[in-house]
Amino acid sequence: MTDTATPADAGLSDAEIVRRYLELSMIPDPDAAAAYMKPGTIITFTGGRAFDTPRGPTAFNKGRYLWVKKRMDRFDVCPGADETIVYSVGTLYGEWPDGTPFEGNRYVDRFVVRGGQIVKMDVWNDSAERILVQRGIEA
Repeated sequence: MTDTATPADAGLSDAEIVRRYLELSMIPDPDAAAAYMKPGTIITFTGGRAFDTPRGPTAFNKGRYLWVKKRMDRFDVCPGADETIVYSVGTLYGEWPDGTPFEGNRYVDRFVVRGGQIVKMDVWNDSAERILVQRGIEA
């Protein structure tokens, strides 16, 4: 995909920056998604897994899911003096590596947006819990 952004993308709200990033990440097109993120931004996944580029989560997700998408239910925007916190809340759906479909897997992504770029991202979801239950392990 060649549709990329720069911090100078005119008229995008902080929530639209986050939405566009997530849409590109789901293709997956981590290189295009990276255009919405300040270089070197840390992306922290559930369990403390840290990545410094959108390619990291894309590679991690390839091992966890056959494919996965987000049903983005809402964006909660918390403006501040120098930055905005944007929460994306919804559910994941897709297929586990064995082809078993899933849906309703809750997620919350927290973004810090400063100067038209994402400068921090934290990710939480139910996948680890669901994987344990599938293996017969109650957490």
